[in-house]
Amino acid sequence: MNTILQHDLNDLENILEKAKQQGIDFLNNLENIPTSNTNRIDPKRNLNELGLGSEKALKEFNERLAPLLVSSPGPRYWGFVTGGSTPASIVGDWLATVYDQNAQSINSQGGNSALIEFETINLLLQLLELPDSFLGGFVTGATMSNFTNLAVARQWFGKQLGKDFAKNGISETINILTATPHSSSIKSLSMLGIGSQNYTVVKTIEGNREAIDIADLELKIKELNGKPFILISSAGTVNTADFDDFEAISNLKEKYNFWWHIDAAFGGFAAVSEKYKHFVKGWENADSITIDCHKWLNVPYESAFYLIKKDHVNLQIETFQNSNAPYLGNPLENFNYLNVLPENSRRLRALPVWFSLVAYGKEGFCDIIEKSISLALHFGNALIEEGSFELLAPIRLNNVCFTLKGDENQDKVGEFLAKLNDTGTVFMTPTFYQNRKGIRASFVNWRTTEEDIKIVLEEMKQLI
Repeated sequence: MNTILQHDLNDLENILEKAKQQGIDFLNNLENIPTSNTNRIDPKRNLNELGLGSEKALKEFNERLAPLLVSSPGPRYWGFVTGGSTPASIVGDWLATVYDQNAQSINSQGGNSALIEFETINLLLQLLELPDSFLGGFVTGATMSNFTNLAVARQWFGKQLGKDFAKNGISETINILTATPHSSSIKSLSMLGIGSQNYTVVKTIEGNREAIDIADLELKIKELNGKPFILISSAGTVNTADFDDFEAISNLKEKYNFWWHIDAAFGGFAAVSEKYKHFVKGWENADSITIDCHKWLNVPYESAFYLIKKDHVNLQIETFQNSNAPYLGNPLENFNYLNVLPENSRRLRALPVWFSLVAYGKEGFCDIIEKSISLALHFGNALIEEGSFELLAPIRLNNVCFTLKGDENQDKVGEFLAKLNDTGTVFMTPTFYQNRKGIRASFVNWRTTEEDIKIVLEEMKQLI
């Protein structure tokens, strides 16, 4: 064994202790670490011939790379619907690294790691009050979850026409209907060969809404003259956290032949709260659902899961099966996640979620979700009271979409946000809503408090 590697092995406990202490120091100081950073490095570092060893590598990391990082897990990072990491989720993530399982199969050779994933999906179904008619698994994020779900939807569409798109390629135009799809769904259409522009836009409800107009949806369905189609709907749109009417879509599903996909990346967690679960009423009738865990579940990146009705498992296997690997056996008799997902090698991503759910239970996450929504409402009201801002849309859940008050200030929105983010006190993202420039703040982090809102508002007042 290489002498430096042997030294690291002999000194493993000390090395990990230093890394642990550094992690604790970072987490304990999140409120004081900037939310944005102008530091830069020259990334053209030369590779060491002999290597430095872990301790010296950690020293260099602290000197050169750590100063680049921001407090994205912190309480005032309100961009991109980014959650933090709860203590339990960090434990799960660390142990997922230590045990280093390839989470694929249910057999002794595979370490039975898929059973942990099955149990975690079962816990999530209970949390979200969804039926066990769904099969689920973990992927890196909402993009890969949407990709997985829409890949199976693509195979379903082909089967309606007697085609096998997975084997023979797409030979027909795939009909996609959607109103306000997230960019990850559009990216998935591109990656799947369907085309990022090959979808029909359904009108949204009149007024300040991003949700599907059901009457227009049915009109466009009738224009297809009985042809199958894929519907991409939303549980929490990006700007205003709007929800499509899932009960109405459920009724349409009884009349027409289509695959119903719901992008519920963060909005699906409304199901955890008795106050907000009405938003997702009827979603159990969907064919597939996308949900992100590194958002409102507050676990580390990368963590999302897909849900697809078990009735479609054959389509899923047709889409992803490793048919050129006979040693894996019959995919129906010997379940292996590599036959139902894009990846072959898979980290045990379920473990941080398992720890979180077991540690905090439904009540713990209900508290996080309801507190986040309360904070969003508090921030929105404070913006109105300040007088220099106006809401671009009602606050339905945890997103606050706002702008500088007055059309004459539209040209100043970008400059204002840039200056605000440059303070390092808070991070929010720009948006464009109903032909107006705006700013979006998303409340998902378990650490955020009213005191954080007070701090941010003071910064904002100074920049007006």
